[in-house]
Amino acid sequence: MCIRDRISAARQSAAQTFAAALEEEARPLGMKNLRCTIALTPTRLSPTGIDAVEFLFAFNKNSSPLPVRDTASGGEISRLMLVIKTIVGRKMQLPTIIFDEIDTGVSGDIASRIGMMMSRIAENIQVITITHLPQVAARGTSHYKVYKEDNETSTETKLRRLDETGRVDELALMLSGDSCNAAARETARVLLSAKN
Repeated sequence: MCIRDRISAARQSAAQTFAAALEEEARPLGMKNLRCTIALTPTRLSPTGIDAVEFLFAFNKNSSPLPVRDTASGGEISRLMLVIKTIVGRKMQLPTIIFDEIDTGVSGDIASRIGMMMSRIAENIQVITITHLPQVAARGTSHYKVYKEDNETSTETKLRRLDETGRVDELALMLSGDSCNAAARETARVLLSAKN
């Protein structure tokens, strides 16, 4: 068997393993019926081999697997990306993984689960997350606020590390739009204490 055929056979085996891992990791994120099929179709030899690779997903019991663009919502795409990055990050032993609003379009319960998943990932590698969800932000060990400031000639993006009081302020703002709201501040404290 020539090398390109050996690579193709290895891909076939890895595709099944990866699809099974993806389904398993996605279940706790509210995707209990997810089915993933990775279709490999022989194609003309290219720098990436002799296989055309297509990821197909079914999110409901009665659905046939389709390309993600034809079947997934924004929240489902976000969760799939989180799971894919998690699996790849473990296998490649990356020093850092960045999630840029990977939690877009998810609800409170799923946001909490995403935050917990990111915390588990962070036990082995550095995780940098950009989020607008307090359930995710509260899980971090360090919290930075990114904001914009205008001067006379331009707008500058700034970054400020938050202390514990600043974290409560920011989480309360994320929760209610008002950093002084007493109920939001108490909820922020509860979220921060839950991460321990």
